[in-house]
Amino acid sequence: MPNQSRPKVKKSRALGIALTPKAVKYFEARPYPPGEHGRGRKQNSDYKVRLLEKQRLRAQYDISERQMARAYDRAKKAEGKTGEALVVELERRLDALVLRSGIARTIYQARQMVVHGHIQVNGQKVDKPSFRVRPDDVVMVREKSRAKTLFQVAREGGFAPDGETPRYLQVNLKALAFRLDRDPNRKEIPVICDEQLVVEYYAR
Repeated sequence: MPNQSRPKVKKSRALGIALTPKAVKYFEARPYPPGEHGRGRKQNSDYKVRLLEKQRLRAQYDISERQMARAYDRAKKAEGKTGEALVVELERRLDALVLRSGIARTIYQARQMVVHGHIQVNGQKVDKPSFRVRPDDVVMVREKSRAKTLFQVAREGGFAPDGETPRYLQVNLKALAFRLDRDPNRKEIPVICDEQLVVEYYAR
């Protein structure tokens, strides 16, 4: 596959968040939008502020606008605050939880693992990154995939997230497996977003 680091670095700078570990050092060095006029750009309307926040949330889960709109529609029907329900809805995606568990290093890598058929849920292969994991579901790397170098690195903690694993997951990296113990709480989910602005964007 082609190296996508430059586009992701530019995207990170444009959105104001580091989307990959590699992008962190570039973003820290140049924490302003790319381009000749990047330093001088300002968000000058409520619409732009809300649009940017929606794009930031989309980028952290690497989903399409259509997927985002569907998640918002489901969140509107949930109990409690729509914004918090939206983030929880996205966090229950299979690729997102593969990332949080430390089996993958980035959301892009997690998606690739799922699409290529390396992941199973409750003993059944699942190749849809958008699959919504439910409490008590057990997710693991399939037996025939475990010998791959990528998963050997994961087993030794090479992709483990900085800080502690989210409390809604029970992870056994040596077994390349994890379980979703319960639905996440918004405050536990490590995404950078003012979800109320996202709700206001879609409710406009």
